[in-house]
Amino acid sequence: MKKWISWGLVLAWMAVIFLFSAQPGDQSGELSGSLLQTILQFWQTLFPNSQPNLDILHWVIRKGAHFAVYFVLGFLNINALKASGIHGKKAWLIAILIAIVYAISDEWHQSFVPGRGPAVKDVVIDTVGASFGIGLYQLLFRHR
Repeated sequence: MKKWISWGLVLAWMAVIFLFSAQPGDQSGELSGSLLQTILQFWQTLFPNSQPNLDILHWVIRKGAHFAVYFVLGFLNINALKASGIHGKKAWLIAILIAIVYAISDEWHQSFVPGRGPAVKDVVIDTVGASFGIGLYQLLFRHR
């Protein structure tokens, strides 16, 4: 049962990623823009006499989102593989390959979305995020 729930969580998270990627460029920009405004308000509370570079901050938010969603995917992948009886380096390799293939397909999907486009650097960021998610899982559950 745990195996099916674990793989169900992987598929559900992939659907979340797909839905984010299906947002047209302007809608995606509004979402990251509203997050940017929230961060700016917090920034101005902490540093009232300082103004961050908005372009850099916006880039960090967008790329940080890539890292974060694939961090979760990597974590869920390795969990599902271990629940399926796959362990060790084989589990790590399969978990990262699933994330890489999904990241590539995600970027390809974005090529069909108005105002969006594929970027190899996003696949790299996604892969790094998934690797960190897998690494955290391994640290937290190393004796399982």
